[in-house]
Amino acid sequence: MKKADIGLIGLAVMGENLVMNMESKGFTVAVFNRSTEKVKNFVEGRAAGKNIIGTYSLQELVDSLAKPRKVMMMVKAGQAVDEMIEQLLPLLEDGDIIIDGGNSHFPDTTRRTAYVESKGKLYIGTGVSGGEEGALLGPSLMPGGSKAAWESVKPIFQAICAKVEDGSPCCDWVGENGAGHFVKMVHNGIEYGDMQLICEAYQLMKNVLGMSADEMHEVFAEWNDSELDSYLIEITRDILAYKDTDGAPIVDKILDTAGQKGTGKWTTVAALDEGVPLTLIGEAVFARCLSAMKDERVAASKVFEKTPIVFNGDKKAFIDDIKKALYASKIVSYAQGYTLMRTAAKTYDWNLNYGGIALMWRGGCIIRSVFLGKIKEAYDNNPELQNLLLDPFFKKTVEECAQSWRNVVATAALNGVSAPAMSAALSYFDGYKCDRLPANLLQAQRDYFGAHTYERLDHARGEFFHTNWTGKGGNTTANTYSV
Repeated sequence: MKKADIGLIGLAVMGENLVMNMESKGFTVAVFNRSTEKVKNFVEGRAAGKNIIGTYSLQELVDSLAKPRKVMMMVKAGQAVDEMIEQLLPLLEDGDIIIDGGNSHFPDTTRRTAYVESKGKLYIGTGVSGGEEGALLGPSLMPGGSKAAWESVKPIFQAICAKVEDGSPCCDWVGENGAGHFVKMVHNGIEYGDMQLICEAYQLMKNVLGMSADEMHEVFAEWNDSELDSYLIEITRDILAYKDTDGAPIVDKILDTAGQKGTGKWTTVAALDEGVPLTLIGEAVFARCLSAMKDERVAASKVFEKTPIVFNGDKKAFIDDIKKALYASKIVSYAQGYTLMRTAAKTYDWNLNYGGIALMWRGGCIIRSVFLGKIKEAYDNNPELQNLLLDPFFKKTVEECAQSWRNVVATAALNGVSAPAMSAALSYFDGYKCDRLPANLLQAQRDYFGAHTYERLDHARGEFFHTNWTGKGGNTTANTYSV
């Protein structure tokens, strides 16, 4: 019997769809699931008559694979991955490859890569984005881990992934150890930001302009034919048009409490660890947390007087302002995300290809958009670009959107409409382009109460000073501060 090109463990919706995708590209796939009933149902149902081999033990799975064996796990992140690795290692030979396609936290992937390599095997942790449809028709794939494994896995991954207009695959090698899962984590953080920005645009149209779901559907349809063309704008357009059985928009009947799986939080924590101001994504995570406090919010709404909403301006002009505010804020979100990747690359000694990452995100994934082509161009033109806002195209775009952005944030504030992500993005932009922030006063405060020292404008960087502010503090100082 012909040996399988790859094995896959975990026949939930993503796993099944990836198997079908691989088989449709000419690969023979062996499958295993802890609940073997799922294997039987799959091979006798959806996979019947296809080059898919059902196996009913890990040993049988491993025995069915061509060498070097490639085993892809699509299991729940965390302990389940470690347990599966422990079960697989004794069955595999040196040079065989274990692949984790789940949403694992990047430090876990770094640890697992070192561990599996110490046992003579190779390990890949790959981000997979695009949901169930992407898994079936072509996801964005972000592999990292053991570089020696890439050539064996590359033909399969680049065959099954999404392609952009010129046929370029939305998959390439990201970097060592946890780099692939780190980039996927940042992708998910940006996804949180994009979704929150769209929700704020929706809230402003609904509450300030009093627009119906059908009217907003028309706006999002127009936006999707513009520079905002993206998967998330597209699905928002479709959601707003979708009617319940009584003919009313179903979106109006959905409870306003958002769930989350933790990748946005991981991105925010990573930014705090690296000292990167990831303000927009942080606010997007906290907006979900605030939404979850539904009962408390309802109670508070009865205690506080509502701000009367008064809009006497030009409705069409304000919709255009919202569009520009959304676009400018989106640029800031990506600028912050890319700054986090650049900073982490130095910390973990990864050689990330920033233009290549934008290309990987162009198709298949949840944040896919026309806009990502501009990011690729920016990093192709200047691979050492410090901040996306400094690229000529993005600088010009943000400057052109700035007044509309300010109008939207001010209108939201004056009318008591929460717009945390747009507001945070604007504050970051204003802070980033400010040559003198009030941190001089903050350092004086720290030196006053804790003798933490400060640097001076009239001395070289790296020289530290302390003032005896009260005359009673003496000259002893704490450790110098770090920036």
